[in-house]
Amino acid sequence: MPSPAPARPLHALPVPAGRRVLELLPVLADALAGRSGTAWHPHAEGGAPHPALRTGEPLAPGEDDPGDPTAFVVATSGSTGTPKGALLSAGALRASADATARRLSEPGRGTSSGSGREQWVLALPAHHVAGLQVLLRSVRAGTEPVVVDTTGGFDPAAFTAATAAATAPRLLTSLVPTQLVRLLDAGAEATAALAAHTAVLVGAAATPAPLLARARAAGVPVVTTYGMSETCGGCVYDGRPLDGTCAALEDDGRLTLTGPVVARGYRGLPRHPAFRTAPGGPRTFRTDDAAVLTRDAAGPLVRVTGRLDDLITTGGLKVAPGLVEDALAAVPGVAEAVVVGVADPEWGERVVAAVVPAAGAAPTLEQLRAAVRERVAPHAAPRQLLLLDALPLRGPGKPDRAALRTLAGRPGPR
Repeated sequence: MPSPAPARPLHALPVPAGRRVLELLPVLADALAGRSGTAWHPHAEGGAPHPALRTGEPLAPGEDDPGDPTAFVVATSGSTGTPKGALLSAGALRASADATARRLSEPGRGTSSGSGREQWVLALPAHHVAGLQVLLRSVRAGTEPVVVDTTGGFDPAAFTAATAAATAPRLLTSLVPTQLVRLLDAGAEATAALAAHTAVLVGAAATPAPLLARARAAGVPVVTTYGMSETCGGCVYDGRPLDGTCAALEDDGRLTLTGPVVARGYRGLPRHPAFRTAPGGPRTFRTDDAAVLTRDAAGPLVRVTGRLDDLITTGGLKVAPGLVEDALAAVPGVAEAVVVGVADPEWGERVVAAVVPAAGAAPTLEQLRAAVRERVAPHAAPRQLLLLDALPLRGPGKPDRAALRTLAGRPGPR
């Protein structure tokens, strides 16, 4: 009887910024095809992998499958502390790339994977899942991405230059909302660069409705995306699940996602309750987000209202931060807004609005309260306003709500 094959190791994969990231494309191609002798943990070059991911050690039983090997272990953004490592199989990543290609395909041409007709602009760090997916989708498309060097921060001029350097007839990119704001604010040339794309995917954080309206009015083909490391990145586009992905709700309103794009679990955390697999069926990921599911003639629609643990209880009543953020974003003079709850001796929690004003604007707390009272509910109106030059971010572009709670809790005027 032959001996079982030794367990494959997990090795660190330092990911450089700038054009040197293209040197990784052969490694990524082997991993995507399932022919790599190792699983890879991508991390920023110059940094060190988190010890919780145990790079250099073999994958444990249940963390790999010879028929569909684990290609990458991608760190989550660590919103609750220590990051977890999502075990992404080669098959899950191929399913994600192909479903994306089908959703964004040219009418009458079908999927453009491998056709050489589409080219991606990489404007996100490639050690996070959204940036990594730009590289993997490029491999699947058979074209080399154009890279925006974000080493010194995101520069709209560099994005514009990258767009001009692209050669394929269909141009795609993936951004976070803050980048979209900066490009629109940069003027006509940067806006034209955005509008030259076939699709501009915007995710990692909720995109305010006024920002979407502004971009689309300027001719920018924005596609909002929702997903996470555990689902190979975005798996819901413009509120509609990609082919093969099913969205459902648990009794408490928790959103679950089922399908071939779901990770096989977390590194070193067997039988984690966030994952479940039906016998002989696909995997399901239980997100930490609350959502509302509806259906129209085109099929199901998903509207995420915020993280379950971000819900604010003020005066005994629940407030969904996402609804308040949408209302605030519609107020003239508000460029970006995030809402958090902070402990309060009178209200239990008070609603705090962190706002980045538009250039030359100075929205007041009373203006914001009036907008929320009208559009959401009186109890959801913020009781504290933080005016900031920029929102603190974590990961690839998600608001750092913990940092905002700390800012809001400091002594000072409210």
